[in-house]
Amino acid sequence: MTGDFAVWVYLSRTPLLWLTVTLLAYVIADRIAQATGRHPLANPVLIAIALTATVLETTGTPYATYFEGAQFVHFLLGPATVALAIPLYEYRATVLRALVPMLAALVVGSVVALSSALLLGRTFGIPRDVIVSLAPKSVTTGVAMGIAQTLGGDPTLAAVIVMLTGMTGGILVTPLMNALRIRDMRARGFAAGLAAHGVGTARAFQVNEVAGAFAGIALGFNAFLTAILAPIAVTFLR
Repeated sequence: MTGDFAVWVYLSRTPLLWLTVTLLAYVIADRIAQATGRHPLANPVLIAIALTATVLETTGTPYATYFEGAQFVHFLLGPATVALAIPLYEYRATVLRALVPMLAALVVGSVVALSSALLLGRTFGIPRDVIVSLAPKSVTTGVAMGIAQTLGGDPTLAAVIVMLTGMTGGILVTPLMNALRIRDMRARGFAAGLAAHGVGTARAFQVNEVAGAFAGIALGFNAFLTAILAPIAVTFLR
């Protein structure tokens, strides 16, 4: 028994273990989502987080130890975000035809996401650094963490808020679009990527390839625009 414990202590400090746990949790979560017919509530990201958190809690593993392995996945967020230029190129003709309404939706969505965070934060008396971390909630994690850190917020808190926003959007986007009777997959995908970044984009790809492509386009454009508007928006907090 002592020998088994010693082996576990050794493995728990090995970054490769926690990388494996992260990937395995997502594989299991994706199988569960597939078994439910990709039901919105069976969000693989949410399930994977719950599985990983259970393992960490059960083993008493600190987050810092876990992140030594998980940081490899975190590193891939950058290349993954850049790779979203691929659907923009593949659907360039379709994008050009819908460019004006897309840009209008982009500006409105980005401004609403930022202003709602600032207004709600000030209304409820939330500290400035928390509001700054909340402001980029609708952009992908890597960009949001960079924006929050640059503006004096907490990048870790920003990452948590981004994930909560994405999971909420990933669960609600399909039922909401169906309730609003929005059938155009370009509009559905663009809205998902704009409001729920990577998780919304993943959900859009599960529903329809065109929706996923336009979600990826929205994710990239919104990250770019939010990086410009966020420093301007937070000046109103002073």
